[in-house]
Amino acid sequence: MKSWKVESVILAIGLLLMGFLIKQGLDSFAEKNRIVTVKGLAEMEVAANKVTWPLMYKEVGNDLYTLYNRIHMTNGAIVDFLKRKGIKQEEISVNAPEIIDLQAERYNQNPVQYRYNVTTVITVTSTQVELVRSLIQEQSELLKQGIAITGGDYRYNIQYDFTGLNDVKPQMIEEATKNAREAALKFAKDSESELGKIKRAYQGQFSIEDRDPNTPYIKRIRVVTTIDYSLED
Repeated sequence: MKSWKVESVILAIGLLLMGFLIKQGLDSFAEKNRIVTVKGLAEMEVAANKVTWPLMYKEVGNDLYTLYNRIHMTNGAIVDFLKRKGIKQEEISVNAPEIIDLQAERYNQNPVQYRYNVTTVITVTSTQVELVRSLIQEQSELLKQGIAITGGDYRYNIQYDFTGLNDVKPQMIEEATKNAREAALKFAKDSESELGKIKRAYQGQFSIEDRDPNTPYIKRIRVVTTIDYSLED
């Protein structure tokens, strides 16, 4: 009968070697997958550097020709006021008037005193934010000329914007990354590990919002980064 001793020894050695390699592979796999995911927050407050100011007023009447002349004179008075106060011509745009014929409204069954209701908007778009803010307080001067700037229409709210995001992005990403690393170091210390290299990083979305409802000309910029670090013994 053939002896299987040699083959048995070779098989046993092979199984032992295979088991060792598998264990080494599993240990290596587990080591590679020891990661910690942390988030880093960075916030910054900045002043708006662009303002859009719609000056809206209304006129009513029964004769379109008379209304046209009145609107033409009113527009001229508003533009003169703005330019006299330091607003540049290229920062001013006069929109076409919006005319509503109340007699043509099919749902209006009641007699009307004035047939035409005209809404006119002059828009200031400027980087002179502080100047425009001061003029908003001074627009009562127009009342002395019989011009009433109307508010309360959501379509014509003053809008403040910040357009310099690209200038502050590097600084904010650096701060968010630093904050994330501090959190990762604390986790590694608590788990008796050493912090390794960055495995993956996600910048996250930048958001720009008003600081609060009362100061829309101050913006809060916010970004959250997500970073995966490896952990080592």
